[in-house]
Amino acid sequence: MRTVILRDDQRERRVSIDDNGRVSVDDVPIPAIDLSPGVVRVGDGPGRLAWVAAAGDVRWVHLDGEVYEFEVERAGARRRKGAAHGSLSAPMPGTVVRVDVAPGATVRRGDTLVILEAMKMELPIRATSDGVVKALHCRPGDLVQPGVPLVDVE
Repeated sequence: MRTVILRDDQRERRVSIDDNGRVSVDDVPIPAIDLSPGVVRVGDGPGRLAWVAAAGDVRWVHLDGEVYEFEVERAGARRRKGAAHGSLSAPMPGTVVRVDVAPGATVRRGDTLVILEAMKMELPIRATSDGVVKALHCRPGDLVQPGVPLVDVE
């Protein structure tokens, strides 16, 4: 059995995969079927599709129009530092499709600031808190890499 800890800003989850491919999250069985590399059907019956991408110990899951970023925590490993305070970064390599804000704009938590395209998906970069846009570091058409700051919010 393989077990990893997935951590985002709000919580920590213990994910286990047994030798038969059965998945459990916090000891609750979750139906999950690999359809192809990076595509998983989650849930009973027709379920829902989730697209998964990874780079090192970071996992991005696109499910129901949202992108979730998780850090895989390995036993005995130190937790990595997050991005600079107020800086929103690209979660994976992609192309900037649209920038919806300008410096000086007031934003609320959850507002879409930038839209990236990666793996044939549109990925919204959303404000993680209320604030004011301090600076933009991208424009439509830019190719960006993971961890590259896109928007600074104070």
